[in-house]
Amino acid sequence: MSLLSRLRCITVDVTGTLIAYKGELGDYYCMAAKSVGQPCPDYKRVHEGFKLAYTEMAKKYPCFGFAAKMPNIVWWKTCVRDSFVRAGYKYDEETFEKIFRRIYASFGSSAPYMVFPDSQPFLRWAREKGLKVGIISNAEYRYQDVILPALGLNQGSEWDFGVFSGLEGVEKPDPRIYEIALERAGRIAAEETLHIGDSLRKDYVPARSVGMNALLLDRFTTPDAEEWRKSGAIVLPDLEAVRELLSSEKSASAC
Repeated sequence: MSLLSRLRCITVDVTGTLIAYKGELGDYYCMAAKSVGQPCPDYKRVHEGFKLAYTEMAKKYPCFGFAAKMPNIVWWKTCVRDSFVRAGYKYDEETFEKIFRRIYASFGSSAPYMVFPDSQPFLRWAREKGLKVGIISNAEYRYQDVILPALGLNQGSEWDFGVFSGLEGVEKPDPRIYEIALERAGRIAAEETLHIGDSLRKDYVPARSVGMNALLLDRFTTPDAEEWRKSGAIVLPDLEAVRELLSSEKSASAC
Protein backbone atom coordinates (compact mmCIF):
# COMPACT_ATOMS: atom_id res chain seq x y z
CA MET A 1 0.00 0.00 0.00
CA SER A 2 1.32 3.46 -0.89
CA LEU A 3 1.27 6.46 1.43
CA LEU A 4 -0.80 8.23 -1.22
CA SER A 5 -3.65 5.79 -0.64
CA ARG A 6 -3.79 6.84 3.04
CA LEU A 7 -3.87 10.58 2.36
CA ARG A 8 -6.78 12.93 1.81
CA CYS A 9 -4.88 16.21 2.03
CA ILE A 10 -1.45 17.70 1.34
CA THR A 11 -0.35 21.06 2.72
CA VAL A 12 2.67 22.89 1.38
CA ASP A 13 4.92 25.71 2.54
CA VAL A 14 5.59 28.45 -0.03
CA THR A 15 9.01 30.13 0.04
CA GLY A 16 11.80 27.59 -0.36
CA THR A 17 9.29 24.85 -1.20
CA LEU A 18 7.18 26.13 -4.11
CA ILE A 19 8.97 29.38 -4.95
CA ALA A 20 12.27 31.16 -4.30
CA TYR A 21 13.57 34.72 -4.41
CA LYS A 22 15.33 35.90 -7.55
CA GLY A 23 18.47 37.98 -7.17
CA GLU A 24 19.36 39.84 -3.99
CA LEU A 25 17.37 42.17 -1.77
CA GLY A 26 19.85 44.90 -2.66
CA ASP A 27 18.87 44.66 -6.33
CA TYR A 28 15.37 45.94 -5.58
CA TYR A 29 16.48 48.56 -3.05
CA CYS A 30 19.08 49.76 -5.54
CA MET A 31 16.59 50.04 -8.41
CA ALA A 32 14.17 51.94 -6.19
CA ALA A 33 16.83 54.41 -5.01
CA LYS A 34 18.19 54.99 -8.53
CA SER A 35 14.67 55.57 -9.88
CA VAL A 36 14.54 58.81 -7.84
CA GLY A 37 18.09 59.87 -8.58
CA GLN A 38 19.70 58.48 -5.42
CA PRO A 39 22.91 56.40 -5.44
CA CYS A 40 22.65 52.64 -5.09
CA PRO A 41 22.84 51.65 -1.40
CA ASP A 42 25.49 49.17 -0.29
CA TYR A 43 24.04 45.67 -0.72
CA LYS A 44 25.58 44.14 2.38
CA ARG A 45 24.58 46.98 4.68
CA VAL A 46 21.03 47.00 3.33
CA HIS A 47 20.75 43.23 3.72
CA GLU A 48 21.98 43.34 7.33
CA GLY A 49 19.78 46.35 8.06
CA PHE A 50 16.74 44.56 6.68
CA LYS A 51 17.37 41.40 8.70
CA LEU A 52 17.50 43.43 11.93
CA ALA A 53 14.52 45.61 11.02
CA TYR A 54 12.39 42.65 9.94
CA THR A 55 13.23 40.67 13.09
CA GLU A 56 12.28 43.61 15.29
CA MET A 57 9.01 44.28 13.44
CA ALA A 58 8.06 40.59 13.52
CA LYS A 59 8.66 40.54 17.27
CA LYS A 60 6.87 43.82 17.97
CA TYR A 61 4.02 43.39 15.50
CA PRO A 62 3.79 39.67 14.62
CA CYS A 63 1.80 38.37 11.69
CA PHE A 64 2.39 41.64 9.83
CA GLY A 65 0.61 43.68 12.49
CA PHE A 66 -2.53 41.52 12.64
CA ALA A 67 -3.28 41.96 16.37
CA ALA A 68 -2.48 45.68 16.26
CA LYS A 69 -4.76 46.09 13.21
CA MET A 70 -1.82 47.71 11.46
CA PRO A 71 -2.35 48.11 7.70
CA ASN A 72 0.01 45.93 5.70
CA ILE A 73 1.52 48.88 3.88
CA VAL A 74 2.27 50.65 7.20
CA TRP A 75 3.99 47.53 8.56
CA TRP A 76 6.23 47.31 5.51
CA LYS A 77 6.88 51.05 5.36
CA THR A 78 8.12 51.00 8.97
CA CYS A 79 10.28 47.97 8.24
CA VAL A 80 11.79 49.38 5.04
CA ARG A 81 12.48 52.78 6.61
CA ASP A 82 14.24 51.12 9.54
CA SER A 83 16.21 48.91 7.12
CA PHE A 84 17.62 51.99 5.39
CA VAL A 85 18.32 53.78 8.67
CA ARG A 86 20.17 50.78 10.10
CA ALA A 87 22.17 50.61 6.86
CA GLY A 88 23.12 54.28 7.27
CA TYR A 89 20.75 55.89 4.74
CA LYS A 90 18.32 58.64 5.69
CA TYR A 91 16.08 60.23 3.07
CA ASP A 92 13.67 63.15 3.31
CA GLU A 93 10.03 62.11 3.54
CA GLU A 94 9.17 62.76 -0.11
CA THR A 95 12.19 60.83 -1.39
CA PHE A 96 11.61 57.93 0.97
CA GLU A 97 7.94 57.71 0.00
CA LYS A 98 8.88 57.31 -3.68
CA ILE A 99 11.56 54.74 -2.91
CA PHE A 100 9.25 52.79 -0.62
CA ARG A 101 6.39 52.74 -3.12
CA ARG A 102 8.71 51.23 -5.72
CA ILE A 103 9.94 48.55 -3.30
CA TYR A 104 6.43 47.75 -2.04
CA ALA A 105 5.14 47.39 -5.60
CA SER A 106 8.06 45.16 -6.61
CA PHE A 107 7.55 42.72 -3.75
CA GLY A 108 3.81 42.71 -4.35
CA SER A 109 4.36 41.43 -7.89
CA SER A 110 5.87 38.29 -9.42
CA ALA A 111 9.14 40.11 -10.25
CA PRO A 112 11.31 39.05 -7.27
CA TYR A 113 10.21 35.41 -7.32
CA MET A 114 10.66 32.27 -9.38
CA VAL A 115 8.57 29.09 -9.28
CA PHE A 116 10.42 25.80 -9.06
CA PRO A 117 9.66 23.86 -12.26
CA ASP A 118 8.14 20.91 -10.36
CA SER A 119 5.76 23.02 -8.23
CA GLN A 120 2.79 23.44 -10.56
CA PRO A 121 2.93 19.85 -11.91
CA PHE A 122 3.08 18.42 -8.38
CA LEU A 123 0.17 20.47 -7.07
CA ARG A 124 -1.96 19.60 -10.08
CA TRP A 125 -1.03 15.93 -9.79
CA ALA A 126 -2.07 15.88 -6.12
CA ARG A 127 -5.44 17.45 -6.92
CA GLU A 128 -5.97 15.05 -9.83
CA LYS A 129 -5.44 12.22 -7.36
CA GLY A 130 -8.38 13.56 -5.38
CA LEU A 131 -6.40 15.20 -2.59
CA LYS A 132 -7.22 18.55 -1.04
CA VAL A 133 -4.19 20.84 -1.43
CA GLY A 134 -3.54 23.63 1.06
CA ILE A 135 -0.95 26.38 1.39
CA ILE A 136 0.48 27.20 4.84
CA SER A 137 2.75 30.25 4.86
CA ASN A 138 4.10 32.95 7.12
CA ALA A 139 3.10 35.56 4.58
CA GLU A 140 0.78 38.52 4.15
CA TYR A 141 -2.35 38.78 2.06
CA ARG A 142 -0.56 39.68 -1.18
CA TYR A 143 0.78 36.14 -1.47
CA GLN A 144 -2.77 34.83 -1.68
CA ASP A 145 -4.34 37.60 -3.71
CA VAL A 146 -1.54 38.69 -6.05
CA ILE A 147 1.83 36.95 -5.92
CA LEU A 148 0.90 33.26 -6.20
CA PRO A 149 -1.67 33.88 -8.96
CA ALA A 150 0.85 36.03 -10.85
CA LEU A 151 3.28 33.09 -10.67
CA GLY A 152 0.71 30.69 -12.11
CA LEU A 153 -0.16 29.05 -8.78
CA ASN A 154 -3.89 29.64 -8.59
CA GLN A 155 -6.52 28.72 -6.07
CA GLY A 156 -8.85 26.30 -7.81
CA SER A 157 -6.31 24.80 -10.19
CA GLU A 158 -3.15 24.36 -8.09
CA TRP A 159 -4.46 24.64 -4.53
CA ASP A 160 -7.78 24.54 -2.70
CA PHE A 161 -7.29 26.61 0.45
CA GLY A 162 -4.68 28.83 2.04
CA VAL A 163 -3.64 29.65 5.59
CA PHE A 164 -1.52 32.82 5.61
CA SER A 165 -0.20 34.20 8.89
CA GLY A 166 -1.00 37.82 8.01
CA LEU A 167 -4.67 36.89 7.54
CA GLU A 168 -4.96 34.48 10.48
CA GLY A 169 -3.01 36.19 13.26
CA VAL A 170 -1.02 33.03 13.98
CA GLU A 171 2.25 31.95 12.40
CA LYS A 172 4.60 29.00 12.14
CA PRO A 173 5.96 27.35 14.23
CA ASP A 174 2.78 27.74 16.31
CA PRO A 175 0.93 24.40 15.87
CA ARG A 176 -2.37 26.29 15.74
CA ILE A 177 -1.71 27.31 12.14
CA TYR A 178 -1.69 23.61 11.24
CA GLU A 179 -4.90 23.02 13.18
CA ILE A 180 -6.51 25.86 11.22
CA ALA A 181 -5.39 24.16 8.01
CA LEU A 182 -6.99 20.87 9.04
CA GLU A 183 -10.27 22.65 9.79
CA ARG A 184 -10.12 24.51 6.49
CA ALA A 185 -9.52 21.25 4.64
CA GLY A 186 -12.91 20.09 5.88
CA ARG A 187 -11.93 18.60 9.22
CA ILE A 188 -9.74 15.98 7.59
CA ALA A 189 -7.88 13.88 10.17
CA ALA A 190 -4.28 14.86 10.85
CA GLU A 191 -3.04 11.35 10.07
CA GLU A 192 -4.62 11.64 6.61
CA THR A 193 -2.63 14.80 5.89
CA LEU A 194 0.96 15.34 4.73
CA HIS A 195 2.79 18.64 5.20
CA ILE A 196 5.76 19.50 3.00
CA GLY A 197 8.14 22.31 3.96
CA ASP A 198 11.77 23.34 4.19
CA SER A 199 12.24 24.06 7.91
CA LEU A 200 12.56 21.55 10.73
CA ARG A 201 11.47 24.15 13.31
CA LYS A 202 8.66 25.82 11.38
CA ASP A 203 7.33 22.97 9.25
CA TYR A 204 8.28 19.47 10.37
CA VAL A 205 8.13 19.69 14.18
CA PRO A 206 4.82 21.62 14.53
CA ALA A 207 3.10 19.58 11.81
CA ARG A 208 4.12 16.33 13.52
CA SER A 209 3.03 17.73 16.90
CA VAL A 210 -0.60 17.89 15.72
CA GLY A 211 -0.42 14.38 14.26
CA MET A 212 0.22 15.18 10.60
CA ASN A 213 2.64 13.28 8.40
CA ALA A 214 5.51 15.53 7.35
CA LEU A 215 8.67 15.66 5.26
CA LEU A 216 11.21 18.28 4.27
CA LEU A 217 12.70 19.48 1.00
CA ASP A 218 16.38 20.32 0.72
CA ARG A 219 16.39 22.19 -2.58
CA PHE A 220 19.61 24.11 -1.88
CA THR A 221 21.72 21.34 -0.29
CA THR A 222 21.75 23.04 3.10
CA PRO A 223 24.21 21.83 5.77
CA ASP A 224 21.22 21.59 8.14
CA ALA A 225 19.74 18.68 6.17
CA GLU A 226 21.90 16.12 7.94
CA GLU A 227 20.57 17.30 11.30
CA TRP A 228 17.04 17.08 9.92
CA ARG A 229 17.64 13.44 9.03
CA LYS A 230 19.12 12.75 12.47
CA SER A 231 15.92 14.19 13.95
CA GLY A 232 13.96 11.53 12.10
CA ALA A 233 12.71 13.60 9.17
CA ILE A 234 12.53 12.30 5.62
CA VAL A 235 14.46 14.79 3.49
CA LEU A 236 14.04 14.86 -0.29
CA PRO A 237 15.60 17.07 -2.99
CA ASP A 238 12.42 18.19 -4.76
CA LEU A 239 8.71 17.62 -5.31
CA GLU A 240 9.31 15.08 -8.06
CA ALA A 241 11.02 12.91 -5.44
CA VAL A 242 8.01 13.44 -3.15
CA ARG A 243 5.69 12.30 -5.92
CA GLU A 244 7.76 9.15 -6.44
CA LEU A 245 7.78 8.42 -2.70
CA LEU A 246 4.04 8.88 -2.35
CA SER A 247 3.36 6.58 -5.29
CA SER A 248 5.73 3.86 -4.08
CA GLU A 249 4.11 0.71 -2.75
CA LYS A 250 6.67 0.75 0.09
CA SER A 251 5.87 4.26 1.36
CA ALA A 252 2.87 3.57 3.59
CA SER A 253 4.72 4.16 6.86
CA ALA A 254 7.47 6.41 5.50
CA CYS A 255 6.45 9.74 7.02
